[in-house]
Amino acid sequence: IPILAILFSGGSNANRAIGIGAIAGAPFMLGTLGFFVTGSAVVVNTLLRRRTLEMHIDPSILIRDISFFLVYYGIAVTATFYHTIYPLRVCVAIALAASYLIYLKKTFQSEAAEIEQVEKLYITRLVKWKTSLFPIVTQLAVSLAFIIIGAHFFIDYVGGIARAAGVSPLLLSLIITPIATELPEKLNSVLWVGKKKDTLALGNITGAMVFQSCFPVTFGMIFTDWNLRGLPLVSAACAFASAGVVLTWVKIRKSLNPLILLLGGILYLAFILHIFIFKGR
Repeated sequence: IPILAILFSGGSNANRAIGIGAIAGAPFMLGTLGFFVTGSAVVVNTLLRRRTLEMHIDPSILIRDISFFLVYYGIAVTATFYHTIYPLRVCVAIALAASYLIYLKKTFQSEAAEIEQVEKLYITRLVKWKTSLFPIVTQLAVSLAFIIIGAHFFIDYVGGIARAAGVSPLLLSLIITPIATELPEKLNSVLWVGKKKDTLALGNITGAMVFQSCFPVTFGMIFTDWNLRGLPLVSAACAFASAGVVLTWVKIRKSLNPLILLLGGILYLAFILHIFIFKGR
């Protein structure tokens, strides 16, 4: 969505704003609503007596992911304060993208306690092919095509809704885009929590937070004016606060309480209230 909204905007400021909202909204949603949904799933499954409140996690994985997120996204957000110095911004963006390789290296070197069981490809279920490189590439290509087509329509409709409702495309995209794109995929965390695969459930979110703080952010730093002052900066502060609390808890306790994850929902609600107060003024 950010790529299509920014590069193929045709000079439309509204589409560029949608792109910025999508970039800034993803880390915010993952670090607040994503944590909240996962923590709520643990509580609900506990009430249904499918598990206990105790979460079985690998502390080293969460500490690694959240630490990288705080550093990477911190670098990206602070770039808004020198966004007018384009050469410096580009250099920082390139360095940020390259530094993602450090995270990948550490991730591949670590051994998680839980290993995901890979399911069969959808395309092999439909046409009875054996799993090989061809069906993998085919399913990937078809999926990517649908993503591009869907993103194109999504951008148009968000812009149309913003105009009809008389609200900022940036504000609308900041809230709607990550919920429409990131949150459905993070519902896998809900399923994994029900199966007591807590490391996978949390890693699904924290790993995405690291990715979103590098590549989409790098793209925005290079191809937009990257001025995040206002609501995007407030959303970043909420993401930092939620991630910081979880990181501190895991570092001290070497464990994770699902009730701590619920703080993300409180911060998300606080942001929504801030919008209404800000708009009212």
